[in-house]
Amino acid sequence: MPAHRAKSDKHDAAKPHRRDPYEVLGVLKSSTDQDIKSAYRRMALKYLVAKCAFFPPSPATYSVKKCDGDGEKAVAVSTAALIGDDSSLDVLLLDTKRGNKIVAFYLRNPSARLTLLYSHGNAADLGQLYDLFVQLKANLRPSEANTYADIEAVYECLETEYGVSQEDLILYGQSVGSGPTLHLAAKLPRLRGVVLHSAILSGLRVVFHVKFTFCFDIYKNVNKIRKVKCPVLVIHVSRN
Repeated sequence: MPAHRAKSDKHDAAKPHRRDPYEVLGVLKSSTDQDIKSAYRRMALKYLVAKCAFFPPSPATYSVKKCDGDGEKAVAVSTAALIGDDSSLDVLLLDTKRGNKIVAFYLRNPSARLTLLYSHGNAADLGQLYDLFVQLKANLRPSEANTYADIEAVYECLETEYGVSQEDLILYGQSVGSGPTLHLAAKLPRLRGVVLHSAILSGLRVVFHVKFTFCFDIYKNVNKIRKVKCPVLVIHVSRN
């Protein structure tokens, strides 16, 4: 019996953990059938909008490798050249509060007074945009909540590791990157400024011409921008 029990315990431990479906839907077990159906529709629509918002390059145009003999330092390698072969560049592997690991670049400029925290747009990654500026890319499956955690992790790194205060920080968000940019800007009342480059009003408004904000929508920028206290520069075209 003990041997049989040990084998059974090992088998149970190998089973993947299953989340409570009521918890996933965000409803109580006492909810009515109609409440459960409504919650399921909201989740399905939010997933559909998210699928339209995230499609990074596949395969990625770069990879990250640890330096030989240095367990802390990393370099980014693209198909063209060694990106990290630059003394002014730090390649960072950051942990977010949602348990993801992200890659960020920190480029030093001794003559600069301000720091730009840049969130790139869709269908792009660090390998493509290295020549442009500081970049950010999630290694795991992207989601709205993950991008919020990503930009918070980068800001915390700028604050703790590089001594950058929000008064000396400019946030730059392009396309879908405007979502995390406005999320952080709404939390930091003393920012120097925000740049919105081809920003979106919301995830759903990219796909459909709607005038109302629905609960299942993502990146509700049209609502969050009201909470931004610093100067904002909007770069856009009339037909996009």
